[in-house]
Amino acid sequence: MLKLFIALQLAVLTVRDALEDRARIQRDERGSVTIQEVLWAVAAIAIVGIVVAAIRAFVTSESGKIK
Repeated sequence: MLKLFIALQLAVLTVRDALEDRARIQRDERGSVTIQEVLWAVAAIAIVGIVVAAIRAFVTSESGKIK
C-alpha cells in the first residue's frame, strides 16, 4: 500500500512539474508595460475630463449670474 502511495505521489509531482514548465514557457509578458501605460493614459484622460467638466459647469453657472 505504501508503494502505491509513493508511486501516485511521484506521478502527481511529475505531472505538476511538467505543467509548471509548460505554463512557464507559455507565459509571455511582452507588451505588459505597454498595457500598463495605456491604462495610466486612460486614467489620466478620465481625470482631465472630470476636471474640465467641473470647470465648465462652474463657469456656466457663474456666467448665468452676469446681467
